Amino acid sequence: MKHSVICYGLSVLLCCTALSGHARTSKNLKRQTPSSTLTEAMAGYLEGAKEQKLNIQSVMVLQHGKVLYENWLNGGEAQKPHVLNSVSKTFTSAAVGLAIGEGLLSLDDKVISFFPEDLPAEVSEGLKKVTVRNLLTMNSGHDTEPDRSKAETWAKAFLSHPILHEPGSYYCYNSMGTYMLSAIVQKLTGQKIVDYLQPRLFDPLGIEPPHWDESPQGINCGGWGLYLKTEDLAKMGQLLLQKGKWHGKQILPKEYATEMTRKQVPCQPSWIRADKVAESGLTPENSDWVLGYGYQVWRCRHNAYRADGAGGQYIIVIPDKDAVVINTADLQDMQAELNLVWKYILPALK
Repeated sequence: MKHSVICYGLSVLLCCTALSGHARTSKNLKRQTPSSTLTEAMAGYLEGAKEQKLNIQSVMVLQHGKVLYENWLNGGEAQKPHVLNSVSKTFTSAAVGLAIGEGLLSLDDKVISFFPEDLPAEVSEGLKKVTVRNLLTMNSGHDTEPDRSKAETWAKAFLSHPILHEPGSYYCYNSMGTYMLSAIVQKLTGQKIVDYLQPRLFDPLGIEPPHWDESPQGINCGGWGLYLKTEDLAKMGQLLLQKGKWHGKQILPKEYATEMTRKQVPCQPSWIRADKVAESGLTPENSDWVLGYGYQVWRCRHNAYRADGAGGQYIIVIPDKDAVVINTADLQDMQAELNLVWKYILPALK
């Protein structure tokens, strides 16, 4: 990072002043002055990020539904939507949960039933078995992620990719599987998921209509391409913490929100094969990537869970502390970024 220690200290001071001095609209989360313990912890957090050259662009800490700390740095801006990369997946999962709640589909629906026009000439027995649940848990049976450039449409690329494992038995990080979820919801509702979510999720949370990248077929990418502001992410984290409830109203079906955030399947980082985890040196004690995967949500250490995206985008939910931590960033070492949360922020949340 380019900022000096003095600049970081000034950022902390200015942030605390902003918390107590700015008027907020009803669409914003409530603010509360942080404790001296948290203020000191955040100074350590920022200094730790500086020492490790972690280009963190925003951080927001909520507890009991109120923002205790917020800061934008290194080019981050409070009112500028940030690219979310794979944090987008969690919002796609929410769209699936809402569609399930409306009776439009079920977890056990077969994926091929939605794409008769995109199926390969010969449909394998494995492909016939792939369900919505398998897409949500990245257990479609693929050994590698489908290449969307390999066919006329992205759906055809996914459906023609070989199924080498029994669906439901093998975790393979699969952004194209999330795209298929987006395509399914669009087929069922006649709306892109960004539009489907607007009255059902974004409006209740006070989130302005966002941009979401699309495929050449006019379908939101699902697994990536959504842009939101830091506070928008905080609202989503708080919604998940409250099991889908917002201001007393059940926005996301409670059962789905519960299952979405608990461990459904074993997992590993996208860059490691399932059969190579043992030799990778990653363990539940030193890694937040081997603790299980829900419905497009990762489990973490400390009984937490998260949405995460390449470059250091995080919605971290810590139920044991009734807390949410948000990060946007532009960095490579995402484990180091999480380690700072566990080292400095977690202990300061009483």
